[in-house]
Amino acid sequence: MSKRIYLSPPHLSGEELKFVHEAFESNWIAPVGPAINVFEKQLAAYNLVDNCVALSSGTAAIHLALHVLGVGTGDEVICSSFTFSGSCNPIVYQSAIPVFVDSEKESWNMDPQLLEDAIKARIDLGKKPKAIIVVHLFGMPAKMLEIMSIAKQYEIPVIEDAAEALGSEYQNRKAGTLGDIGVFSFNGNKIITTSGGGAMISNNKRWIERARFLSSQSRIPAAHYEHEEIGFNYQLSNISASIGLGQMKVLDERVRQRRKIFEWYKQSLDQSIFSFQPEMNGVKSNRWLTTVHIEESNRSNSAEKIREALEQENIETRPLWKPMHLQPVFKGAASYLNGVSESLFENGLCLPSGSSLTEDELSRIVSSIRLLCR
Repeated sequence: MSKRIYLSPPHLSGEELKFVHEAFESNWIAPVGPAINVFEKQLAAYNLVDNCVALSSGTAAIHLALHVLGVGTGDEVICSSFTFSGSCNPIVYQSAIPVFVDSEKESWNMDPQLLEDAIKARIDLGKKPKAIIVVHLFGMPAKMLEIMSIAKQYEIPVIEDAAEALGSEYQNRKAGTLGDIGVFSFNGNKIITTSGGGAMISNNKRWIERARFLSSQSRIPAAHYEHEEIGFNYQLSNISASIGLGQMKVLDERVRQRRKIFEWYKQSLDQSIFSFQPEMNGVKSNRWLTTVHIEESNRSNSAEKIREALEQENIETRPLWKPMHLQPVFKGAASYLNGVSESLFENGLCLPSGSSLTEDELSRIVSSIRLLCR
């Protein structure tokens, strides 16, 4: 059988071991250490923000973001429905209640009009949302000008889930810097990785310092262990941060490679059969994953049929995210829908997009898809 092609495997720069060796030689094999401080500074500088805290995952970062915004029991939080569960599970961690908003067709992200409809409806019920979590899906920034305008009108803070969008841009600003708090993920499949990890950024120093305190079990400085409130074990390790230092050196190159892969697919696949996630004016997606939607006139080849056939060729693909309002765990949650995310889920597919893909591998993927769709 041909060598397996993965969806989005880690792609190391070759620099990571140097920083890991430095950590070993200095014996900083702990959830604290100098690499963490440097990694945080580099992330802040890259995104042109003042403050950053490195954490154990993107999910942990969203959880702490909700915490520092004061979200608590019974509060409602609006969240994109078309996303991974890590975007909305932290709402429940805080004993709060998710309210889901569907997507628009131009970017596949949160629909601003539905967002405002949801806010008005919840206010009419006496339940003004405490926060909004907007997701930049597959690296594509949402309509942040409209979303932020609405959020400011109703005085609701915005958490930007840029877990998939590190390096993406919106109106010449980095994704994750347009809301009140930005969140990144460095999971093994992301555009850069620390093996596992995440980060929270903001220009609000108080929020970042509060998140840093909570991430270390809320330990008060003392010779002994002193705690006045419940904290969390959310610190990133110094070893993971060392890997991140090597990855930061190639971040912009990884964005270029992923965008090149997207263009390969777009030029090679029949656009009467497949449409691609649109990129609006003033937007630059990192194209973390190239995603396609099967056009209605060509659905004799369903997304699932194509996925299963490619799996037989040892090529990994994946359905688009199943919307959260369809997930059994969130059955009955308030949702403001237009059918867009359900259609994308039913008829969409994520194609292999790893930045280490070779031209031969891309040709193999495209040839396999063409044979299926003759």
